[in-house]
Amino acid sequence: MKVSEVMTHHVVCTRPDATLQEAAERMKSLDVGSMPVCDNDRLIGILTDRDITIRATAQGQNPSGALVRDVMTPETIHCFDDQDVAEAAHLMRENQIRRLLVLNQDKRLVGIVSLGDLAVETGDDEMAGRTLEGISELAAPAR
Repeated sequence: MKVSEVMTHHVVCTRPDATLQEAAERMKSLDVGSMPVCDNDRLIGILTDRDITIRATAQGQNPSGALVRDVMTPETIHCFDDQDVAEAAHLMRENQIRRLLVLNQDKRLVGIVSLGDLAVETGDDEMAGRTLEGISELAAPAR
């Protein structure tokens, strides 16, 4: 089964020049904990509620003045819409994340796939369980 068959197709992005307050309001209205950051139609990062809390609020930044580009995570983990769902599950386990941004072959954002999508849409409880187990593992302490 391909990622395109299980992903959410309509993904709302925020702009890099939006304020954190604007982005947080949008995240609240959509009831999501992260949003892709797009410049025109190109993915340039992701903004999470953790980014807002750790990189802005904890440092005393004013959310009505601070910009998304200043606190977003520029490196994204993504998969492609024509990849097999098992490969997406592997990426989630390997990177300990519950969602993957989905790009097409032109590297344009076309969707998002979550652990829940993999569990419900594929019906493969074993794959979903292994993925959740891998995501939940504690990373080995640095030496």
